[in-house]
Amino acid sequence: MRLIERRIGFLFAVFLLLLLLGAGRAAWLGVVKAGTLKQAAVTQQEADITVPARRGTIVDREGTELAVSQPAVTIAATPYLVEDAPAVAARLARVLRKPEDELLRQLARRDTGFAYVARRVPPARARRVQRMEIAGLEFIPEFERVYPREWMAAQLLGVTGTDGQGLAGVEYSLDRFLRGRDGERRLTKDALGDAIELRETQRTVPGTDIRLTLDANVQDRAEEVLAEVGEEWKPKGATAIVMDPRDGAILALANWPQVNANALGDAPDYARQNRAIGATYEPGSTFKAFTVAGALEEGEVTPASTFNVPPTITVADREIGEAHPVDYRTLTTREILSQSSNVGSIMIGQRLGAERFDSWVRRFGFGSPTGIDLPGEERGILLDLDDYSGSSMGNLPIGQGLAVTPMQMAVGYAAIANGGILRPPHIVERVGERAARKPQGHRVISEATAASVRRMLEGVLGPGGTASGAAIDGYVLGGKTGTAEKPDEFGGYSKTKFVSSFVGFAPAQRPKLLVAVMVDEPQGDIYGGTVAAPAFQRITSFALNYLRIAP
Repeated sequence: MRLIERRIGFLFAVFLLLLLLGAGRAAWLGVVKAGTLKQAAVTQQEADITVPARRGTIVDREGTELAVSQPAVTIAATPYLVEDAPAVAARLARVLRKPEDELLRQLARRDTGFAYVARRVPPARARRVQRMEIAGLEFIPEFERVYPREWMAAQLLGVTGTDGQGLAGVEYSLDRFLRGRDGERRLTKDALGDAIELRETQRTVPGTDIRLTLDANVQDRAEEVLAEVGEEWKPKGATAIVMDPRDGAILALANWPQVNANALGDAPDYARQNRAIGATYEPGSTFKAFTVAGALEEGEVTPASTFNVPPTITVADREIGEAHPVDYRTLTTREILSQSSNVGSIMIGQRLGAERFDSWVRRFGFGSPTGIDLPGEERGILLDLDDYSGSSMGNLPIGQGLAVTPMQMAVGYAAIANGGILRPPHIVERVGERAARKPQGHRVISEATAASVRRMLEGVLGPGGTASGAAIDGYVLGGKTGTAEKPDEFGGYSKTKFVSSFVGFAPAQRPKLLVAVMVDEPQGDIYGGTVAAPAFQRITSFALNYLRIAP
């Protein structure tokens, strides 16, 4: 009997001990670990899902799509949940068309609970992977940025990064409008992991569409012509700008070499640069129009003023001559500009004097950004008046010793073309439904002076002018050639590297179109009249007909 009682007591003690252990465990889980366990349950049963916003579309002035966002899927992995990583990598490589070893490195990682397998996979391909039912893979909806016209205006449009943010060009400068705002949804599951509720916690706001002033057809023609220039003259690079001088709207902005906007990162740095605003050069003779305009406005010359122009002129310690040997001659202001006389232009600059010359150069916007709505604009290089040397007035009036961007030259000539109003250029026409505000201009020269310079620039394309080959039948055009030596590394000028350029407008007296062409280091010929002017003629001829601008 006593043995049975001892056994019953022992069993009672064991049961009591187990009961106390269970109560202690329950108290530990229910009190001490309650917060942690509750959070773990929520984590397992609730998940926040990011709903990516569609990036805004960029279109040209006629609605042609230049940049669009298409649905895509990013495939990620929780590496420690992936069984037999080598076999999985082999299966995925065939579908994703990625190197097997690269996939294996991601799937076999043990230092993280998350690894990207493939970014922005086309939805059809992602569905094939989903059907494989591989444990540990996650499929995240995203958008892929695509440029339907591929090679068109790549440097202007720019590029987006891996996370969809704008990194360059219009994509960067208008990123705050284009990007939109990602939304969020909360998914609730039951204890078995089945979804029982999906609710929106933050609404997705799609990006705003952008309409540019760019015209895809004019842009296409400008790029075709630059490709022809590249084929014929083998330059280091080339740029063309087509603008409406009346309001500063950019119709085309082309750079050569061309790059594929869908693979911008594969192009060399030089080709990716938007040289129209990001590169500077010494303009040479195209700058003479501003020297003449300042002298006209100051009353120092008239179009008919005559000068006895010697073959060379000495300024301080420098002797400067013409591009081609000539004798003594008598030239009017009009002839100095149309024949691009270096000596005559310096003589006009000397009548202005250094102080007034410097003032006029700055009034035309040189040395300052034009204010175009694009990122990365250079301001050019302009000497301070205090830094002028004795020979400065021998090279500055003919466009040497200072640096400008192609856009600055286009804007300066637009001021002459539109009656003396200097106006910032613009590339954005509409942001969503709201029209972009057109920048206001200000007068820099009188209408009479602007008209006089336009008439003088007609002579450049006429008989005896430096660009008679750029004429277009039925139209009277105005413009100016430029041929400038490039600075060398020794503080002087290269005898083998030049910049050839041409800036012109049409029709000459009431211009509706302005075209600027700059060719960097052409081979075989160097003169603006033979290298850049024919490109101007081909672009302008197309644009006049396409835009139905009457003769």
